[in-house]
Amino acid sequence: MPLHDSHPLVVRRNDPPALIRAYRGDRPETAPIWFMRQAGRSLPEYRELRVGTDMLDACLNPELASEITLQPVRRHGVDAGIFFSDIVIPVRLAGVDVRIVAGRGPVLENPVRSAADVAALPPLDPEALAPIREAVAMTVAQLGATPLIGFAGAPYTLASYLVEGGPSKEQLRTRALMHSDPETWAALLSWCADITGAFLEAQLEAGASAGQLFDSWAGSLSLSDYTNHVAPHSARALEPAKALRVPLVHFGVGTGELLAAMHGVGVDVMGVDWRIPLDEASRRLGADVPLQGNIDPALLAAPWPVLEAHIRDVLERGRAAKAHVVNLGHGVPPETDPTVLTRVVEFVHSHG
Repeated sequence: MPLHDSHPLVVRRNDPPALIRAYRGDRPETAPIWFMRQAGRSLPEYRELRVGTDMLDACLNPELASEITLQPVRRHGVDAGIFFSDIVIPVRLAGVDVRIVAGRGPVLENPVRSAADVAALPPLDPEALAPIREAVAMTVAQLGATPLIGFAGAPYTLASYLVEGGPSKEQLRTRALMHSDPETWAALLSWCADITGAFLEAQLEAGASAGQLFDSWAGSLSLSDYTNHVAPHSARALEPAKALRVPLVHFGVGTGELLAAMHGVGVDVMGVDWRIPLDEASRRLGADVPLQGNIDPALLAAPWPVLEAHIRDVLERGRAAKAHVVNLGHGVPPETDPTVLTRVVEFVHSHG
């Protein structure tokens, strides 16, 4: 189904924002910039707004989710909003008992570790996505010419939370299930792909101008495991979004060895973490692939001359790619001084 006539990509098809131009491989005169996790704990206005409200409840309150998405755009002058949500929201909307534990992350009371557990997972009712659509529409109406990026977790990362019962550094149970019970694994990843794909599709149809798939834990995988057991499901998750012909970005942490395979699932742009220089990422992917990244989040706490030199290096290496959207190599740390982020944006806009 094509985008509706009032969708920002349709309205501005002859004059797309710098971010969309870059995502499509057309390098603007000024490099566009936004930050992963730009909305959230680094902002005092966010902390004030969130008092007394559970994280997942905030994500599912259209007014709150919209306001939180808009906060960093107003404060920093970034070139895009990123829809405020959480990777496990589609899991919650499907009816699975998941909650966010402060200092830990998403936690499930009953992990999914058997064929029976997977068979019991409920389908996602499309009507459950109504608050997501409403929040996106509210946000887009206030962003004006600034595009909104849709957000979704990749099937492997969703499956990791379900199998481990919470965050895990190595995903040992997850990778064990992948190899010990391939049929159950495939069924679980298919379920994850379908719900997260519907979640991203809802955002794009409601007005988001691009989509980003986050595979936060894919760095735990070998290239062989990713290619054989994960990539087909990520491609499945992206099918509804690809049908809408919007720019799509893929990002993972510690995934330098997987870049080409992750690009191969059907995205336009590859996000790169801080471990791989952008010119090396471009060499691995080919110069025609637009890149996003990859300022080291740790250096946001460094003295400005150190951070400035690093940003200059990122900008210079980004010239190896067809186009470059400046971002961090992961999310904004909670303790980051917001004035530093604003200064980074101003610097990139004047030097990028």
